[in-house]
Amino acid sequence: MLAKVNSAAVVGLEGQLVEVEVDISGGLPSTTIVGLPDTAVQESRERVRSAIRNAGCSFPGRRITVNLAPADLKKAGPAYDLPIAVGIILSSEQAVFDTSNALFLGELSLDGSLRHTHGILPMVSLAQGKGFSPVFVPAADAREAALIQGLNVIPVESLEQLVAHLRGEISIPNYVMKGNPLEEVERVYAGIDMAHIKGQQHAKRALEVAAAGGHNLFMSGPPGGGKTLLARSIPSILPQMSADEALEVTKIYSVSGLLPSDVPLIVQRPFRAPHYTISNIGLVGGGRSPKPGEISLSHRGVLFLDEMPEFGNQVLEVLRQPLEDRVVTITRAQGSITYPANFMLIGAMNPCPCGYYGDPVKRCTCSSTLVSRYQKRISGPLIDRIDIFVEVPRIDYEKLTDDRLGESSQMIRARVEAARQIQRKRFEGTRLICNADMTPIEIRDFCQSDPDAQNLLQAAARQLSLSARSFHRILKLGRTIADLEGVQTINSGHLAEALQYRPRSVN
Repeated sequence: MLAKVNSAAVVGLEGQLVEVEVDISGGLPSTTIVGLPDTAVQESRERVRSAIRNAGCSFPGRRITVNLAPADLKKAGPAYDLPIAVGIILSSEQAVFDTSNALFLGELSLDGSLRHTHGILPMVSLAQGKGFSPVFVPAADAREAALIQGLNVIPVESLEQLVAHLRGEISIPNYVMKGNPLEEVERVYAGIDMAHIKGQQHAKRALEVAAAGGHNLFMSGPPGGGKTLLARSIPSILPQMSADEALEVTKIYSVSGLLPSDVPLIVQRPFRAPHYTISNIGLVGGGRSPKPGEISLSHRGVLFLDEMPEFGNQVLEVLRQPLEDRVVTITRAQGSITYPANFMLIGAMNPCPCGYYGDPVKRCTCSSTLVSRYQKRISGPLIDRIDIFVEVPRIDYEKLTDDRLGESSQMIRARVEAARQIQRKRFEGTRLICNADMTPIEIRDFCQSDPDAQNLLQAAARQLSLSARSFHRILKLGRTIADLEGVQTINSGHLAEALQYRPRSVN
């Protein structure tokens, strides 16, 4: 008898329908799985056999053929265990159930219980788009699946329980999410409170502007000045994620296998700080079974690259396209996959290998050739894609020993939230989230400046030989500074501060 069960695969960050066909025929006992299965899918034969027996059912001692259609789509991961087991049970007539509108997802243990499975959220999103309902998922993933509204999500503890449900012996109730996950999770803002960072007022102001508009930022200064400390304080001033942003980030972490089973929704903005030994694939994503890289795991959050010149030249250059397009496209022989990559880049470096070039206290021991070669590890085109450059100098002893606390992250975050609220109203009905996302079309519409500001920008463009990209970035930066003040028109003071954040020299 032939049985057909619906399941799903994850391609990039989207689900794709997979039909599991099971046919039991005469012949020597064997189980064959076809349809481009990987090793994890091939091994499901042993897991399914043990799970069916431990669930109180009999495993057919005949020839079993399992086809995963479409046949040209590579199947990876253990999420096909449950639909294959259900297909065998239906094909062997141990249960009767109409599976035409149902979707089955889940990895089986040998005892028949269901394990936490990666990528549930995008696969359940597919069910909503295709009109499948109910959706059978592991009980551990029911909260994640229930984030998609309008579906009957049935949490399954074990194959034995599911078989009883299919036979009509029991009825597994639908999972009902109580409340809003964005409100259920206690918001504890990560990062170091800026009140405890001594001095560096200019750098703190730059971080506030960067957080308010989603701008990229680069810090340079001697060792021990506080660059890393400042970078790790950014999560404490970033605004809350909206529901749509939280779903985007959760989907990425679900596919990557980094979503804890007890966390249905990620509500804190990501902060990723990879080591400089990272490879191209680790940064942008890819691999034999493509997975998101660090820049996608930083989506709607922060990617911090400490000791930036120590990263490989090719690793840094692959950032240029994602910084411009806000997505990363991975092309292989089998096809192309696009991952979102809308992140804030925070970079930090010493001015030279020894770290003390230009320091007023400690003498630099590097030759001018060595300093130049070190600074040129960061290319001009990459520098041109960074909005804010700030010097982080040595901290004086008097400031280090001052017991007074600075402005708290909570107060700074309130101003950042107010600026982001202005931007949300400005970009309502568009795909834009913050000022850093603006293209030249939006810059022309929303970055109106007064005559004094236009004269200042014209003089700066001539003296600094600004590229078109730098010109637009200064306008976007001025727009963010104006938003922090709550004014509609960009004035000369806003542009003057924006120009202060340009690098004094390129390389």
